[in-house]
Amino acid sequence: MVTALTGATAGTATAATTVEYVALGDSAAAGPLVLPPDLSSPGCLRSLADYPHVAAKKLGVPLKDVTCSGATTADMTSPQQTQTGAVPPQLDALSASTRIVSLTIGGNDVGLVGAATSCINLLPGINPDCVDRYTAGGHDQLAEKIAAFEPTWGALLDAVHTRAPNAEVYVAGYGTYLPRNGCWPIAPLTPRDANYIQGSIDKTNAALARQAAAHNAHYVDVRTHSIGHDVCKLPGVKWFESVIPTSIAAPLHPNADGMRAIGAQVASAIGAAVSG
Repeated sequence: MVTALTGATAGTATAATTVEYVALGDSAAAGPLVLPPDLSSPGCLRSLADYPHVAAKKLGVPLKDVTCSGATTADMTSPQQTQTGAVPPQLDALSASTRIVSLTIGGNDVGLVGAATSCINLLPGINPDCVDRYTAGGHDQLAEKIAAFEPTWGALLDAVHTRAPNAEVYVAGYGTYLPRNGCWPIAPLTPRDANYIQGSIDKTNAALARQAAAHNAHYVDVRTHSIGHDVCKLPGVKWFESVIPTSIAAPLHPNADGMRAIGAQVASAIGAAVSG
């Protein structure tokens, strides 16, 4: 499969070349508000500088980017409704000519962003930590949701292989958004809540990695690669924005620096598979 990229990786792809690389995923891949915007699907808030575009440029291969903010795994096989109308199921972009697929999905399915925003605490010490609510009765709601959802990621990867039987599939995980104990008030979460939210992201990544290994896909460990580039760092160092962004990017999402770094990591993972 990977030998199909020979020649294209040297930047020799032309407009007439069959689409080599299809990018699937949610806002962590689409890069909402990162400039410049992709106006072909304005409701998806997709950037022309998202990590798939960065990776494709580094590899010198043509890209079909159908990532879309707000996407869930259901939107892989059904039309997704956006503020400017419906967009086709993302898996419709795949075919036997697809040689590379990248995928970041599942955060919306398990409710990571919703949990993070619900834990915003402007009066710590007065308002209770939200971790107590999420773990009441000895049940970790997010952990249980992630565990229950895990087989769906495997089924999705099988569907990707069915639609793109000649492709190598790369599952890019979610990043290190928060350091140990967070950084209130820059990220307005209490230390316990910051650890709980990042811990839930880590559980999601672990599930993605397991399913990638079990379903013939490569896992790209963005979480480890992004340590030291969390929302608490200064502009130019951080790859992710907090509740109030300091660059043109959506809150709680990768910024342009993050997209460049993740794109380079994905391109490196693809290149390693090609050379191997």
